Amino acid sequence: MSATANLSNQLLIAAIQSTASDLHFSPYHQKVDIHFRIHGKRIFHSAISTQVYAKLLSYYKFSSGMDIGEIKKPQNGSLSFRNKEHLFSLRLSTLPIQSNESLAIRILPQTDSLSLDKLFLFPSQYQRIKRWLGHQSGMILFTGPTGSGKTTTLYALIQALIKENSYQAITLEDPIEKDMENIIQVQVNERAGITYDAGLKAALRHDPDLIMVGEIRDKQTAHFAFHAAHTGHLVLSSLHARDALGTILRLKEMGIQTIDLEQTLISIASQQLVPISAAAHLPRRAAILELLDGDLLHYTIHHHTIPPQSYFNSFDHLRRKAYAFGYLPDEIFS
Repeated sequence: MSATANLSNQLLIAAIQSTASDLHFSPYHQKVDIHFRIHGKRIFHSAISTQVYAKLLSYYKFSSGMDIGEIKKPQNGSLSFRNKEHLFSLRLSTLPIQSNESLAIRILPQTDSLSLDKLFLFPSQYQRIKRWLGHQSGMILFTGPTGSGKTTTLYALIQALIKENSYQAITLEDPIEKDMENIIQVQVNERAGITYDAGLKAALRHDPDLIMVGEIRDKQTAHFAFHAAHTGHLVLSSLHARDALGTILRLKEMGIQTIDLEQTLISIASQQLVPISAAAHLPRRAAILELLDGDLLHYTIHHHTIPPQSYFNSFDHLRRKAYAFGYLPDEIFS
């Protein structure tokens, strides 16, 4: 194994052992800093010389299918990495900066398969989400910032559905983050002509009970996702938004009409991950969720606010509840 490949292995193993979700390579004039994203926080790991980084960057570009000679345009690539019995998918992204390129690597575990009851801190929220899955058509949205576990939750929901019912499930993703058994996964690739619209038309010919749209990133994808829900199928998707109310405001900014929200949107689960007190040697995280459905959802759609005297549990309320039950350590709550 070459010195560059060996360095790559060392960094990836260190990141995985630290439960990092991302690696960041930040070039400067004389050095390149390496940071890990661990439980949402960016932690400095080490620094390497620009000469060593140049070899490492070329290695990653070649291994992930990027153009080694292209340094003026952003590029994306992917590759697999196995650490003992665990398999990981790596999503690589370069960004040109002055006379160099920065590199970010997202680490996606492929062997972890958490059940829904282990994802959420409060069992009552899990039970409420399970009831949403009884709908035959409409849209369920999971929202939150990057790294809040939206995709993990979506995958767990789909797995739960197909275990309990003989569902035909199809996902449209850009990119596919995890290979799933018993699910048809479509990789959206606009350059190859596989757009969301083309993927949906093809998916509908397979008579799906459930469609997952990986992420709503822009107006076009938002309208596509709601159109998919209008076809009489249950649609699950995700969106970047700070909280449940912000999700509705973002959808309206994307041009989704009030009548479409009212007729199509079943529910919103805005998600945050919090580190909880546990006996394990590493801190564990679980999700708390702001949940909107039913009459409260319809009120919020029309009035752009959540009524003060309602059963809605905000993130602040949920963190206080978690602290009172002893789930959150003092330093996190403070």
